[in-house]
Amino acid sequence: MRRLTRTVAAAALATTLALVGACSDGSDSSDDKGGSGGAREKVTYLTSFGNFGRDSYAWVAKEKGFFSEAGFDVDIKPGQGTGAVIQTIVGGQADFGPIDLTGGLLQLGNGQAKDFVAVAAIQQRTMAGIATLEGKAIASPKDLEGKKLADTPGSVVRNLFPTYAKMAGVDPAKVQWVNGDAQSLIGTLATGQVDGIGQFVVGQPTIEGVAKKKAVMLPYSNVMQDLYGNVLITSSKIAKEKPEMVKKFTAALMKGLEYSLANPQEAAQILKKNVDATNVDSAAAELQLMAGYVRSSNSGTALGTLDAGRVAKSIAILQGAGTLKQNIAPEQIIDFSLTPKA
Repeated sequence: MRRLTRTVAAAALATTLALVGACSDGSDSSDDKGGSGGAREKVTYLTSFGNFGRDSYAWVAKEKGFFSEAGFDVDIKPGQGTGAVIQTIVGGQADFGPIDLTGGLLQLGNGQAKDFVAVAAIQQRTMAGIATLEGKAIASPKDLEGKKLADTPGSVVRNLFPTYAKMAGVDPAKVQWVNGDAQSLIGTLATGQVDGIGQFVVGQPTIEGVAKKKAVMLPYSNVMQDLYGNVLITSSKIAKEKPEMVKKFTAALMKGLEYSLANPQEAAQILKKNVDATNVDSAAAELQLMAGYVRSSNSGTALGTLDAGRVAKSIAILQGAGTLKQNIAPEQIIDFSLTPKA
């Protein structure tokens, strides 16, 4: 009888220890890194510039579950251009966001910003440009002289304009810039308050939808062909302290980008669901135009790749135009250990 009692007690103790061990294992995996069954890590993501079709891939990554599958609970907020996105991320109010790489080079090389790194390319070619409307007598870069343009102060279009002007034979002193914000720029152009606006070239369908006139685009890539477009950035602190988290987030965002390009109409509908002011047709058209900028012969089939040689060429272009005060290396702005591989 005593042997039976000891046997039952031992079995009960073993069961208790097993349950305690199981609970302990479960609590270890339920950390804020989003393990199996665990709480998802909260992340704040900024779009590049307002909430247009070109930025819908982040909403798609959230809606389709790509972020949650990777362990993230993502809050998406509208960005206000390269300078503002950098400041917000470095300041700790956001974790990730896209900026134009050339704008980032100018910010870093001219001492306007630091402590951020790029971890993936969104577009392999710059989409920066000037947008105007038929009837404004602007058909070439030279026609911008004597005109009034609007953009956000930190926009890459505005900050890169002196370089573009020099290479295109335009006197930048003869072009007036006024301030605007991301969501109201197109309306400013449509109502005739300005002659042109800084805008990514894929914004053409949205501009025509608002203005009810044909848009005229002056892409910077016509005179600066080696420049990358938007890149995903994070703070240097996050990149150093959470490299695996950065890789997981980047992979989830790239899935959203790839899905959006393959399904532009659905992506536009998802954007509309989250941003009521969205014009679905214009948003889908933006994605269709953007597809040609996302991949290049250098990137192969993989999304997000960055090449040190091409970045060095971009730096050389800016230095040759006299718009980069400091000599910088590609590794100062890109963490190649975190970028997708071709």
